[in-house]
Amino acid sequence: MTKSVKRLKTPFSNRYYEFQDLTQEFVHIGQLIKLSVITQFFPPDYAPTGQLIEELVMHLNEQGVDIEVFTGQPGYAFENKNAPAVETRRGVKIKRSRTTQFWSKRIRGKAINGVLFTLRAALYLISAARRRNIVLLTTAPPFLPVLGYFAHILFGLSYICILYDLYPDIAVALDVVPKQHLLTRLWQAVNKRVLQKASGIIVLSPAMKQQVAANYPQIAHKISVIHSWANTEKIVPLAKEDNWFALRHSLVNKFTVMYSGNMGRCHDIHTMLEAAKYLQHEPIQFVCIGGGAKREQLIREVKRLGLKNFLFLPYQKRQDLPLSLTACDLSLVSVDAGMESLVAPSKLYPALATGRPMAIICPQHSYLKQLIADGDCGQTFENGDSLGLAEYIHKLSKDSVLAHKTGKAARKYVDSYFTAEVISKQYYDVLLQAIL
Repeated sequence: MTKSVKRLKTPFSNRYYEFQDLTQEFVHIGQLIKLSVITQFFPPDYAPTGQLIEELVMHLNEQGVDIEVFTGQPGYAFENKNAPAVETRRGVKIKRSRTTQFWSKRIRGKAINGVLFTLRAALYLISAARRRNIVLLTTAPPFLPVLGYFAHILFGLSYICILYDLYPDIAVALDVVPKQHLLTRLWQAVNKRVLQKASGIIVLSPAMKQQVAANYPQIAHKISVIHSWANTEKIVPLAKEDNWFALRHSLVNKFTVMYSGNMGRCHDIHTMLEAAKYLQHEPIQFVCIGGGAKREQLIREVKRLGLKNFLFLPYQKRQDLPLSLTACDLSLVSVDAGMESLVAPSKLYPALATGRPMAIICPQHSYLKQLIADGDCGQTFENGDSLGLAEYIHKLSKDSVLAHKTGKAARKYVDSYFTAEVISKQYYDVLLQAIL
């Protein structure tokens, strides 16, 4: 067997450790990785980013990575408004800020909470720096990666950034701040420094990688595309007649189109609404579960138009998601025009896991078109093509064989490429590259 020599650099020291034959048969490199994960959201928060991070760290822990999570108190939770300051779950140590979340459903409150959490996270990093060799930082809140930069400058700590959303690009696209505004230019300058010093950068789609590389070409070689994933052990295909959630909400005898998740500023709600208008006299039900800035706007429009084919429900408890997500015949995901390279819909992957066909509303050049085509698990529709969407929904409602075949392909696709086991190995590889 060929022998190779790698060197592992640790912060605060010029010592190097030589390793021969780094294959997993002889050396468990993961045991050498001491990782701090800093994220504002973590269960019992039901924010999707927090739930994904929890699944990720549990799988990395199983690969031998020594992990400590620093997070905030719940801002989006059903029962537990306060969580333990310190706890251990399946070998992963979790520390929480003592700062309470204020007005978490308001924009101003979210900003204040983000600032307070970042200050607490800075104090945590100071104490954790000498015990960790790498930090994983999310963009929740958006300015959190700046901590990694200062930790690197002050303590030599390596850090990896997960870019869930691209700022200030989103703020510019939503007309929150002008492109040439001083704040925009300052934010971009800070991003450049942060990303240049990062040991790795993770984005959620090829389009996001292109956008980041176009903004900061000097760091293009550091960017890894790693998709989100689905918990395929908990979310499994289930017939509606066997699903108490579908029975409770009278969805069994109607062809049901499900939109589950955030209805925010980056999502196209209008195309779905127009499609529902075309189908208002058909036995077809649209179910919207979740919240977001456009939810109330959609509810008002539905009432104004007198549509009877919509059902609005709040976010569901985590343990009920496998039932709410499968209480449908078609899953709907949308991205608004101009947002295809700035966000990546994490709700897509759990929807694939339900074994239902997919309908995706997205811009013409979105990576989602190729993704759905590769999986042969549904169809994509350009923003505004409400007639095309309505025709596809109607076609599936009349052809159960096609719906079953397409849904089966969706489940096979997610099982092959988008499970936590598959994706966590990709994160593991990025961690290794950062320390070797």
